[in-house]
Amino acid sequence: MKQSEGAAFAPDPIPAPVVAPGELVFAAARLHHGHIYGMCEGLIGAGATLAWVHDRDPEKVAAFTARFPQVRVARSEEEILDDPSVRLVAAAAVTNERAPFGIRVMDAGKDYFTDKAPLTTLDQLADVRAAVARTGRKYAVYYSERIHVEAAVLADQLVARGAIGDVVQVTALGPHRVGDPRTRPGWFFERERYGGILCDIGSHSVEQVLHYTGATGAEVVASTIGNHHHPAFPELDDVGDAHLVTDTGASGYVRVDWLTPDGLSTWGDGRVLLLGTEGYIELRKYVDVARERRGGHLYLVDGQGEHHLRADGTVGYPFFGRLARDVLDRTETAMTQAHALLAAELAVRAQATARDLTPGAR
Repeated sequence: MKQSEGAAFAPDPIPAPVVAPGELVFAAARLHHGHIYGMCEGLIGAGATLAWVHDRDPEKVAAFTARFPQVRVARSEEEILDDPSVRLVAAAAVTNERAPFGIRVMDAGKDYFTDKAPLTTLDQLADVRAAVARTGRKYAVYYSERIHVEAAVLADQLVARGAIGDVVQVTALGPHRVGDPRTRPGWFFERERYGGILCDIGSHSVEQVLHYTGATGAEVVASTIGNHHHPAFPELDDVGDAHLVTDTGASGYVRVDWLTPDGLSTWGDGRVLLLGTEGYIELRKYVDVARERRGGHLYLVDGQGEHHLRADGTVGYPFFGRLARDVLDRTETAMTQAHALLAAELAVRAQATARDLTPGAR
């Protein structure tokens, strides 16, 4: 599905059921970001049953029920949290409200699946880690730019097979389009609420650096932020970057921005470059500029030659089936809790220590 803005982007479903009807019941709440649609589509594709939805905004609920007519509208969040049949709650709250709501969900005895970024401060991170330890519940994160992109899934499989040797450097580029600011909610432009660009969309890219290098630890060497093109919204960072070094001896470079021009046929030219000891991979996730408006391109160069692979419709999105089984089996096959929260931590640290390059701030 092509959309002009990333907030409305949700990949077309690729059903791969791993649970029986009614075996895993989940609910949706806090529909503040369009990623909730991709989150729910992925879970439904894995066989999960969407039972409830709640949001205080009736327009958001109406749009959601039009997409998922089988869902029941809850009168309150408590109605969802008090339902013993609900095992998992998916939510896309305002960014700085994701951690407090997730802790409520876990304290109610349910697993939590949140949109990225999963939190905005180190204090929230400490609270989440404490709640996970206290409740034994899962705090899963929708890092969609890897888990819900087939080219990224295919790259993961190739790296695991040793197609490019050991990954020694990852460049993750996550440009986005702001679009008409009038279509954005007010919190989108308030740094305390959205967390800053490296905390927010940068968390996607940080997670990819960790995943493709196989890292379990990393440090932020340097980072920058700036507002170069949106003076009417002084708290919006419209560009940010960060340099990471992982405990595997690899490095990562992350660049995110809100500067995608109107002439691009989609919401952002997301790319990832994986440099290995025996080859390299480039992902052109959403478009192949000036060549093909469809995404899903993987370019591989190895000892045998140059290869262009089309990922769409080939590997699907195994994360959702793994998450469904993890909820039922109490395993960690989709993504470890440590990994999900480390990516968030590094993104928050990169934001907090970033040099501000906004004109006039230097």
